[in-house]
Amino acid sequence: MGDPKRQRKKYETPSHPWRKENLEAELKLLGEYGLRNKKEILIANSKLRKYRSLARSLFTAVGERRAQAEAMLLGKLYRLGILPEGATLDDVLRLSVRDFLERRLQTIVYKLGLARTPYQARQLITHGKVYLGERRVKSPGYHVLRGEEEKIRVAAA
Repeated sequence: MGDPKRQRKKYETPSHPWRKENLEAELKLLGEYGLRNKKEILIANSKLRKYRSLARSLFTAVGERRAQAEAMLLGKLYRLGILPEGATLDDVLRLSVRDFLERRLQTIVYKLGLARTPYQARQLITHGKVYLGERRVKSPGYHVLRGEEEKIRVAAA
């Protein structure tokens, strides 16, 4: 199980962190999605890398194992709200970091019009004003599943 006090990183750092084009792209994403730091981009990037590597490994598989694993992967990404119904492995390879950042609670609260800016959405969430059904969610990075958008509400002050 591991020591709960010694959490593992949920991301990998880039091999060349100081490339100008990468820094500019990350800075643009930080402002657009109202992220706190680049670590949140790295977490989304690691999730993307994981699913894309699974899809690439399925291209080499054959037979029943491939069909079953492909259905599981596409079903998981559909439930997460990242892919539409009837997507293929090629669609998994076309995913970008933006697709994962769009499903964060912070972004969805902003897109639903419950906050004026992504930064205000983050503040509402961390202050405990946002509810998902009857449950309070205080993590701006919470990944909103398909169908949960209708349950999001902001508590009256």
